[in-house]
Amino acid sequence: MPTISWQKSTYSGDSINCVNLATTPSGHVLLRESDDPAVILTTTPVLLNSLIRALKSQQPTH
Repeated sequence: MPTISWQKSTYSGDSINCVNLATTPSGHVLLRESDDPAVILTTTPVLLNSLIRALKSQQPTH
């Protein structure tokens, strides 16, 4: 089994509680929260992109 190389999300900044991301050889995206690293969500780049776009569209404009 290949070693997973986790990266801290740039949106986490200097925060202790961070979102970590990794990719698998098959192209899936893995997500976990640093305060509970045993829980890992698996998705695809297309679905993650759709989620991010949906969340951004819900943000209030200033």
